[in-house]
Amino acid sequence: MWSIGVSTWVWRSPLTDHWLAELAPRVRGWGFDVIELPVEQPGDWDPGRASALLRELGLGATVCLVMPPGRELVAADRATITETQDYLRHCVDVAKAVGSEVIAGPAYSSVGRTWLADPGPLYEELRTNLAPVGEYAAEQGIQVAVEPLNRYETSLVNTVQQCLEALGELPGCGIALDTYHLNIEESDPVAAIRAAGRHIAHVQVCANDRGTPGDDHLDWPGMLSALADTGYRGPLCIESFTPDNKTIATAASIWRPLARSQDALAVDGLAFLREAVTKF
Repeated sequence: MWSIGVSTWVWRSPLTDHWLAELAPRVRGWGFDVIELPVEQPGDWDPGRASALLRELGLGATVCLVMPPGRELVAADRATITETQDYLRHCVDVAKAVGSEVIAGPAYSSVGRTWLADPGPLYEELRTNLAPVGEYAAEQGIQVAVEPLNRYETSLVNTVQQCLEALGELPGCGIALDTYHLNIEESDPVAAIRAAGRHIAHVQVCANDRGTPGDDHLDWPGMLSALADTGYRGPLCIESFTPDNKTIATAASIWRPLARSQDALAVDGLAFLREAVTKF
């Protein structure tokens, strides 16, 4: 039903050509189908070199966009918005180069930016500023998978319903679901997955504490059943984070080890997901 992937963020941040050359063979050797590649800064790693490596390994790719302070599509000056649009177009180009069908992440505001405001006007501004990126992505056969984040990381788009409202029917845009955020923000994660329906463009998975999928209290049979019913056929990508990078560990609130090791988080998560998806 679904291929299984894992983010390089489990081990390293930022990604580089050196680290990808080390990680990708290990990921493939463990049995993953897909590797998720974050684009923290353009130029951190070479998409052409990555494409050749992944092709040699028979490993698929997805691309994760990254929104640190200074990347904004709402409530910002025109120069900042234009630079952010250019960055997102670059991510589309990277996705095209490595064979990813999506760029996924909070393509609206920097992580950690919060304010008390009526989101309606901001959603209108988001649609205006995201539209040219979505159109460019659609021309390349790519979707911008916009990710709702939990309340501690944004105040703009926390739930599936908010994401649907924010996006409307923008060409080239869909929703990225993350089980970590669903667990925090949705009163019924299974119902939220069903509500996202045909708009689901990407799915990231982990335990409720950002640890190993399956080592948690999440309703995996219910969530996977709902996902199957939506018709989603893309990968399930394990996303967690290394505590070694203080900036990203702080942003993601990684204060303690979440598994025996980062390798164990990936390998045990893969084994759980392989077994879980056989039922669908």
